[in-house]
Amino acid sequence: MKKIIVFASGSGSNAENIIKHFAKTKIAKVVSVFTNNASAKVIERAKNHQIPVEIFSKTELLERNLLQKIQEIDPDLIVLAGFLLKFPDHIIEQYPHKIINIHPALLPNYGGKGMYGMHIHRAIVNNKEKETGISIHYVNEHYDEGGIIFQKNVLLTEEDTPETVAEKIHELEQKYFPEIISRLLEG
Repeated sequence: MKKIIVFASGSGSNAENIIKHFAKTKIAKVVSVFTNNASAKVIERAKNHQIPVEIFSKTELLERNLLQKIQEIDPDLIVLAGFLLKFPDHIIEQYPHKIINIHPALLPNYGGKGMYGMHIHRAIVNNKEKETGISIHYVNEHYDEGGIIFQKNVLLTEEDTPETVAEKIHELEQKYFPEIISRLLEG
């Protein structure tokens, strides 16, 4: 069975969705959740599923000791699910094409530093975009610039608000993220 590590910084709804999805398969298992936020709801969600949690600081992320903990687990895939820090080059170099991220917009639009969550949804509504979506991509040394693995769009209306856009994006994330992870691990 393949091993997945999930990195998350916030509520962890995508992380929990991935945990639940793979608990029902023989493909893979989420073996650990890593977070940089000691008060993140993802900690509680992971513990509810008996998944070990590793809490670390930004400094620890940049140092080699976190890489050592990852290497001890020897994951087949590292999944960033609402992880807000830039992933360090020394970890990316050790796991080429084995680190993926989900972004709540159709990259390359609305990507880059500071573009996450409601910041993106507000910008999309303010710019009167006709559609938005999700992008699942490989992680490289630049924010949101790794190779695109999968994109799915959703149409918007003039009545959409940042909050309704967030709901539409969340539905896409919940449906497609575990499915794409499965495809990558089976491929």
